[in-house]
Amino acid sequence: MSQSSPSTANAGEYLSFTLGNEQYGVDILKVQEIRGYDQVTRVPDAPDYIKGVINLRGTIVPVIDLRLKLRLENARYDAFTVMIVLNVEQRVVGIVVDSVSDVIALNAEQIRPTPEFGAAVDTRFINGIGTQDERMLILLDIETLLDTAELVDTRRVDAA
Repeated sequence: MSQSSPSTANAGEYLSFTLGNEQYGVDILKVQEIRGYDQVTRVPDAPDYIKGVINLRGTIVPVIDLRLKLRLENARYDAFTVMIVLNVEQRVVGIVVDSVSDVIALNAEQIRPTPEFGAAVDTRFINGIGTQDERMLILLDIETLLDTAELVDTRRVDAA
């Protein structure tokens, strides 16, 4: 399924976080909570970026290390490592990031379309580039990113 035109992020508030040297943003309406990185229960035969699962108040939540999913080097775990718990398409998912910065309000004029990089760079996960003063934020399409994360979808298991 190829997209004929890349989608662009909507104006609104974005939670900004860091992965390596870059700033990223995710729609604040999808954020359920922010917590420190805890130990997870490993899932056998899962891709390396799926760290495992946690029990979050009775809900089993898969945890994805976004640094590994986006192939960033040096995914270390320290006191600043954070897990952002997201509510995406009736699923609760945790993503591990280096640190959380703040919430940024962006209007439509501050959001630029994703630049074309050719076939070498997969930009399906990027909704646009948010700019505020001298700051640039890569706005993630978290639904597309998680759809490609090989998570177990209980709806599909039930249908089978």
